[in-house]
Amino acid sequence: MPRIMMRQMKRGQTGVITAVKVGGELGRRVRDMGLVPGTQITVQGRAPLYDPVALRVMDGTLTLRNNEADHIEVEVSEAREGRQS
Repeated sequence: MPRIMMRQMKRGQTGVITAVKVGGELGRRVRDMGLVPGTQITVQGRAPLYDPVALRVMDGTLTLRNNEADHIEVEVSEAREGRQS
């Protein structure tokens, strides 16, 4: 399965986080939100200018700015890749 950065995911696409490639305060905040390797996510939608992105994570909804999503690597499911809702 292909690995991409979360920012590149399309609406309705599902994947599993494989790496969080940022340290410091931003890395800690991202991990504190539950975005750690092994976590399944689904892109629910994006704002009109594509920032922020709304994610479905562990039965909840979370929004991230694109500059935060740029540091999260995701292994995407090919079956749902590119699906538009």
